[in-house]
Amino acid sequence: MDRPALAAFLVQHRADLRPEDVGLPAGARRRTAGLRREEVALLAAMSVDYYTRLEQKRGPQPSPPLLAALARALRLTDDERDYLFRVAGHPAPDRSTPQGHVAPGLLRVLDRLTDTPALIITSLGETIVQNEPARALFGDTDHLRDPERSAIHRWFADPASGRRAYPARDHAHQGRLQVAQLRAAYGREATRARAAEMARDLAARSPEFAQLWERQEVGHRFEDHKTVVHPQIGEIDVDCQALFTEDESQVLLVLTAPPRSEAASRLALLAVLGSEDPLTAEPGVRRDTGS
Repeated sequence: MDRPALAAFLVQHRADLRPEDVGLPAGARRRTAGLRREEVALLAAMSVDYYTRLEQKRGPQPSPPLLAALARALRLTDDERDYLFRVAGHPAPDRSTPQGHVAPGLLRVLDRLTDTPALIITSLGETIVQNEPARALFGDTDHLRDPERSAIHRWFADPASGRRAYPARDHAHQGRLQVAQLRAAYGREATRARAAEMARDLAARSPEFAQLWERQEVGHRFEDHKTVVHPQIGEIDVDCQALFTEDESQVLLVLTAPPRSEAASRLALLAVLGSEDPLTAEPGVRRDTGS
């Protein structure tokens, strides 16, 4: 671990960012233009004291998950992320796996989306990061570990939770889309091994998956229009826009509704509900919003 190199790198990249670059309010009476240490710590979900010690060249060696969180907080490119890992004494992560890293371009767009559900997922359906409306709609996925991190895996291995965000009438169609997305990931060399492992696992668990996998359908286009379900708010008709990275390894999904529509009003209710996990919310109960 090269503590001086790590400290200098963190200090410079913190100074290069502005609060508005990472979705934070600028605030008043800032002595410096860059991010404060406590803001980086907040974004990386770590203690301010620990982050401060890293910048002061006296902290213990950070773990790979902590470095991945710092890379995301500082909006690092893949090359910058690899350098961060190496000066911290770890090998650079395998770029064929998500490792919690988000394409900076997608993350900059996500930072500006605060009033409508938006999330960034991998080609294997793994949610890397989501904003608060998306967390309120789909539930918090931060605690999930492989292979449950993948929505494709949850759809077939745990239908009770994996399919709850979609009406039953759409389950057959959505299942085909999930398998087609996994088949597309299997067709790319960078994700073939992980996609094959997931396919083998799901084929052993789910006859439905095995049958759909044999159809040889391939696709990663997300529907322009869909219906999602929140247990308290009910059905919400949304338009889905997808923005892919150049290598199609990650995609930003944004769910919107026409202004002043019933669906837009229901999306606005997500802000009232906050990040309460919809998987644990009581179905059919709608909070009093005072309106």
